[in-house]
Parts: sequence; structure tokens; C-alpha cells
Amino acid sequence: MVSNPAEAEDLTQEAFMQLFRKIGTFRGESAFSTWLHRLTVNIVLMHLRKKGLDEVSLDDEPEDENQDLPKKEYGDSDLNLAGAVDRVTLDKAIADLPKGYRTIFVMHDVEGFEHNEIADIIGCSIGNSKSQLFKARLKLRAYLQNKGIKFEKKTN
Repeated sequence: MVSNPAEAEDLTQEAFMQLFRKIGTFRGESAFSTWLHRLTVNIVLMHLRKKGLDEVSLDDEPEDENQDLPKKEYGDSDLNLAGAVDRVTLDKAIADLPKGYRTIFVMHDVEGFEHNEIADIIGCSIGNSKSQLFKARLKLRAYLQNKGIKFEKKTN
């Protein structure tokens, strides 16, 4: 628990000193080994609390390769967070579409309906469904480009 043999020996000695002092408090409700283990763990935990953690500055550069300091690693942008922001922007863009464009876009590109199914459901022609979807995609593309979101056209 302490990763230091000398410190572990000192704590072992402290545990046996505590055992000697506290043996009268042992009630026999559990095994003696369990009670001794708990007493020892408590001594180690108290020692660690008093000792505190070593503080290491993250700004310090290691003077040599073998020095045990954390290495600075600069990560890439968080793709999950960037994706969440993009999804929020996309949701806003879809919400800002005119009602007819939005309905057909959501039905076709989100819910997966075919143009003939959309035409039957909302009572329009297949050509009208295709036209509304095309115009909705153009408006979305323009909106997202104005927001600085880059995307690639899907090629089949």
C-alpha cells in the first residue's frame, strides 16, 4: 500500500504496537485475523492521509529522460465533443428549415422513408418529394457552411 519497504516496516511495527494497546477492545465477533487486518489497514490509511500526496508541477520540464516527471502530451481535439456541437448545430439547422422541407428531410434522411412512401403519407407527388428534399439539403449545406462546419459529399 505504501510502495516503500522501509515505510512498510515502520507501519508494521506501528500496527503491532497498536495491537498491544488495543487487544482489550477485541470483542471476538469476527476472526482475530480480520480484526488485525482492519487495524493494520486503518493505520496505513491514516499514515497516507497525514503524509498527503506528492505535488508535481505539470509545467516543469524533466531535466533528463530518466527523471520521473509526467510527460507533457498534447492531445487532439475531442471528437465526441466536436460531434456533439455539430449535432446541436445540425438540429438547429433542421429546425430552421421551412416546414415542408423539414418534413420531407426528416422523413427521408432521418427516418428512412422512400419518396413513394413520403408521397403517399403526406399526399404529394414523388417529384415534389424529391424536389423538397433537394432544396432542404441545399439550405442545410449553406447553413452549416456559414457556421464553419466542414463536410464531404458522399460519393456512391
